[in-house]
Amino acid sequence: MYFFKTITVNPVLPERIGRLKELSYNLWFSWHPEALELFKQIDEQKWKECNHNPVKLLLEATGADLERVAGNQDYLQLYDKVMADLDRYMTEGSWFLSKYPHLSNKSIAYFSAEFGLHESLPIYSGGLGVLAGDHCKAASDIGLPLVGIGLLYKQGYFTQHINREGWQEALYPYQNYHEMPVKPAKSLDGREIIIPVNLPGRQIYLKVWEVQVGRIKIYLLDADITLNSDQDRKLTAQLYGGDKDTRISQEILLGVGGVKALRIMGINPGAWHINEGHAAFLCIERLQELVQTGVPLAAAKEVVRASTLFTTHTPVSAGHDVFDADKVDYYLNRYYSLLGLDRDGFMELGWDPGRQIFNMTILAMNLSAYCNGVSKLHGEVTRKMFHYLYEHIPVEEVPVFSVTNGIHTLTWMSEELKTLLDAYLPSGWQNNISDREQWEAVENIPDEELWTLHRRLKKKCIHLVRGILKEQKERHQESVEMLGEVEQHLNPDAFTIGFARRFATYKRAALLLRDKERLARLLTDPERPVQIIFSGKAHPADHPGQELIKQIHDLSQQEPFKGKIVFIENYDMNVSRHLTQGVDLWLNTPRWPMEASGTSGMKAAANGVVNCSVLDGWWPEGYDEENGYAIGEETGYRNEEEQDRDDAYRLYSLLEEKIIPTYYHQTEGCPKEWVARMKKSIKTITPLFSTERMVKEYAERFYTESSIRGQKFTAENFKIASQVHNYKRFIKENWHYVTVKGVEAPGDSEMRVGDTLQLAVKVYLGPIPPEDVKVEAVHGCEGDHSLTSIKTVPLEVEEQFSEGLYKYKGAFALEQGTCGFTVRIRPEHPYFATKFELPLASWAQSF
Repeated sequence: MYFFKTITVNPVLPERIGRLKELSYNLWFSWHPEALELFKQIDEQKWKECNHNPVKLLLEATGADLERVAGNQDYLQLYDKVMADLDRYMTEGSWFLSKYPHLSNKSIAYFSAEFGLHESLPIYSGGLGVLAGDHCKAASDIGLPLVGIGLLYKQGYFTQHINREGWQEALYPYQNYHEMPVKPAKSLDGREIIIPVNLPGRQIYLKVWEVQVGRIKIYLLDADITLNSDQDRKLTAQLYGGDKDTRISQEILLGVGGVKALRIMGINPGAWHINEGHAAFLCIERLQELVQTGVPLAAAKEVVRASTLFTTHTPVSAGHDVFDADKVDYYLNRYYSLLGLDRDGFMELGWDPGRQIFNMTILAMNLSAYCNGVSKLHGEVTRKMFHYLYEHIPVEEVPVFSVTNGIHTLTWMSEELKTLLDAYLPSGWQNNISDREQWEAVENIPDEELWTLHRRLKKKCIHLVRGILKEQKERHQESVEMLGEVEQHLNPDAFTIGFARRFATYKRAALLLRDKERLARLLTDPERPVQIIFSGKAHPADHPGQELIKQIHDLSQQEPFKGKIVFIENYDMNVSRHLTQGVDLWLNTPRWPMEASGTSGMKAAANGVVNCSVLDGWWPEGYDEENGYAIGEETGYRNEEEQDRDDAYRLYSLLEEKIIPTYYHQTEGCPKEWVARMKKSIKTITPLFSTERMVKEYAERFYTESSIRGQKFTAENFKIASQVHNYKRFIKENWHYVTVKGVEAPGDSEMRVGDTLQLAVKVYLGPIPPEDVKVEAVHGCEGDHSLTSIKTVPLEVEEQFSEGLYKYKGAFALEQGTCGFTVRIRPEHPYFATKFELPLASWAQSF
């Protein structure tokens, strides 16, 4: 390897359209179709060949093409409008700063291993990355001062080819960053920013790249520079590639390197958001920063916790990164002395006592004031998963919250539908997507008008699918006759099911293929034909997932399924847009309850595509019986085979008895009842499941609180941080004294609704003063040896009998039904983020 310097030689843009280059480097273009149209009109074929990458398009555009559009008055009119829209967007007031002006200088650092912003920047694998990209776009829209931190992968995730035998092949083409919408980040003196990060025995140097996303920036770290060895340059080659050593190295570069990059650029966030456990080492770096300035480690932990939020995205154990102790010791032992810890003390920061391993999710949970799942159901599942860390408290009170995911609506809704909505929704609807009331106007759209639009999008989708299939067959050097067959694949008039997502086995891509005879009858019905489009990638190490792809491909080559079942290779954001806008039914069949949230169904719903899904992830919150279909029930099964068999039977029956008949019950070519479901889907799902709603919720519930707490905990030489630590230490040392000595609850076993139950409780607190605890009555529904739907009522001190011995009294009103109640004591501190920040409780043993 030898050194060379890259120079980007750009064509000379005509002065009249000189701001196209500026536009090409702001991902704002990705959710503004008129901006995309400006690039498309320069050279439509080249625009397609460069995968809608405006930077590359401008590098390859001919002078003649640029002069042509610069002399076209219609083009110039569109250009002026787009640039005016961009200027207005970049300078207009913001929701966040108008509501929280006191936090205008407190940015939120958002760390994520992947960002899915647009197909021109392929550094994402699937849902997590696209969610992160949509999160950033919404942050820009509402004026949230967010800054993203990630890694820039030279080979991205992987490019998927399906070979002649139907097997997935993973290709890793190198990406030229100089032809992508990223720029080197520069210091104030104009130099490119390079940061060092320590790995065992050497330093890794990371170049910082900048991505402009509307009003915010994402900084991406890149090890592929000549300052590093050839082997170390590969550390940021692939997303989710390599072995455990590669993975822990990447996570150190992301977490530790990300903090260093922010510091070098003079960015000192008020709040820190860890988007999945990959980035949790940022907490370790922040701890050592504080300790090295003289802050005691115990107080430093409280400071880091106070300003940190952690979002977990998976209810699947394998989705949580873990490393054995020796691996952590090898890569992070330098932090022992920096933090003043021994090996065991460091391991405790992320040690999983259940699995006896270092768990990145637990590291993040231990050093974050707030933790959330990404749907209500996922929050429940996560609380159960980690209940063993909170053995003294009920499952439902485990401090894991939920913020249900959403989508960046303007990115995923078709331009055609936006135009239609402009005619029927109130003016400015695009600036207030989460306003539910305005979506009622969807009912005013004439059925035939919406149906005609959908049919147009469906034909557009099928055109893309056929094009991809044809390119695949050309690569396989198949005959002219077989190439010609592709034009007969998929009937624009047939009921079309879409299934596209990551091909993990728990997502059960082949559930609909379990009964091939029954499926064949559905697909070949001459009166009511059905067809299915599949797409998705399996991780290169996931052999069962690749087997599923092979199974679907093989079936698609056989009669009577040929041309009616297709598998589209290399699922990306472009393919996703076409499918979620153009199919009739979006199918989702995860094995309950293993889907954390899922967002593809939200994208489909925003385009009037009807969902049919297991009641998992977000769908229990979105489904209302009229805006889609539900497969099975919200329940567990004795084993996976029983669940798969039951869900497959229910899915076939649902299709045969309800879905397909409804679709084909048409009056003058328009399925009125189906269109009613399309409208209900748009108006009920779109406002609730948008990232506008989601990011505002993060801001109101967590970002503002984290920023304020961070300021408080660092003020006056870390006074509050020290107080909180001292309180926790004191409570832990003395909690063994705390006991509920007795409970008096006069009353019958049967009482009337509205009766008041009076409680008198004797407690022993030892040396702990009453103001440091909360004594409360806990009541709720009786479950399996526990209480559910818990409510609490504080009890007040009435009398002190002797040193440490107190009498508490209180009462609560009884509700109808069987009620269980008890009494507990728990720690209470005014600066706790959650009531079980210190997960201790002493319960009444009998009364």
